[in-house]
Amino acid sequence: MVELGRRARAASRSLGLASADMKTQALKAAAAAIRAAAPAILAANDEDLARARADGMSTAFLDRLALDEKRIEGIAAGVDMVAGLADPVGAVTESWTRPNGLLIERVRTPLGVIGVIYESRPNVTADAAALCVRAGNAVVLRGGSDSLLSSGAIHAAFVSGLVEAGLPADAVQFVPFADRAAVGAMLAGLNGNLDVIVPRGGKGLVGRVQAEARVPVFAHLDGIVHVYVHAAADLAMAKTVLLNAKMRRTGICGAAETLLVDRAVAGEMLAPLVTMLLDAGCEVRGDDATQAVDTRVVPAKPEDWDTEYEDAIISAKVVDGLDEAIAHIEGHGSHHTDSIITRDEGAAQRFLTEVDSAIVLHNASTQFADGGEFGFGAEIGIATGRMHARGPVGAEQLTTFKYRVHGSGQTRP
Repeated sequence: MVELGRRARAASRSLGLASADMKTQALKAAAAAIRAAAPAILAANDEDLARARADGMSTAFLDRLALDEKRIEGIAAGVDMVAGLADPVGAVTESWTRPNGLLIERVRTPLGVIGVIYESRPNVTADAAALCVRAGNAVVLRGGSDSLLSSGAIHAAFVSGLVEAGLPADAVQFVPFADRAAVGAMLAGLNGNLDVIVPRGGKGLVGRVQAEARVPVFAHLDGIVHVYVHAAADLAMAKTVLLNAKMRRTGICGAAETLLVDRAVAGEMLAPLVTMLLDAGCEVRGDDATQAVDTRVVPAKPEDWDTEYEDAIISAKVVDGLDEAIAHIEGHGSHHTDSIITRDEGAAQRFLTEVDSAIVLHNASTQFADGGEFGFGAEIGIATGRMHARGPVGAEQLTTFKYRVHGSGQTRP
């Protein structure tokens, strides 16, 4: 593991200096190589699937693990999409001239070496590698043991594309064994060779990484996401946005988990919203006011306000205005994504300013919490910390910056 880190660090120096065009051509070559290697990838995936079935894995797990020709094309298309992104490295984000004539520029630079720890989805191998290469970073990939052969085959194809375009193979490292000690070694930083870790997986994995990592982490642990229907909301819009926020895909981190309805409009809006959710097959766990509008509502327990269901379940509560809504989100939210539905621009501005979440929305579904929807092309994850990368982490967020100072012989008095 330490050797993987050392080689990645050495490769990061070359990759960080590679031109935008060279990285673009390398990513296009990687996408083509993945398409060409489809038979080998599918054969490896068949072995992973056979082992997973023998181990009694669930249908949902098998679906996350399974690849077919369409999914492999999707993986390759994703790499092509990243190849088409603007290169963030070298971009001057700000410049100014001091009274003494010094020209100062803030310039985007690669982070260095990224460690990505993920679970059963083999497509993450190519997604993470592509984003890291686009941003000039080397990467060490540690996939799940259940997808080891599939991820390994994708990695081999991806790297062959890099080499074809003249980039170092060591820029994208893959841990080729399932020993759990590999995760511990990465959390320790591989002797100082990892600059950032990104975990992609369930709460157990993310929680361990956040608790034990000795290098910075880009991740979120929970997606306790709120939709607040304000007193000045339009009911038709509230129904449309809420249904999408909860039910479009219930298992993603941007799915709404709590509905807050302003008491000023609860008499006219609470019942239609709750009935709509129930009729759509969503279980509603509500406070006393919510239970009163439909006998199908289940009493909410205290822990419901702090639960990410990842299922067709939502908690619902009536709040006394904007102040209580913001206080509830601050007390029970996870700083991930929260939305307000209102026609009152002043209330919307307060919500967007005061809710301390990575993503805040006005009159829009929380399911837009996605790098692709932000125009990032792809994302390596969602970050809820307070470092520079917050929200969807795309290629630009995988860079840092330095200052370039141009002088003409100035000295400091």
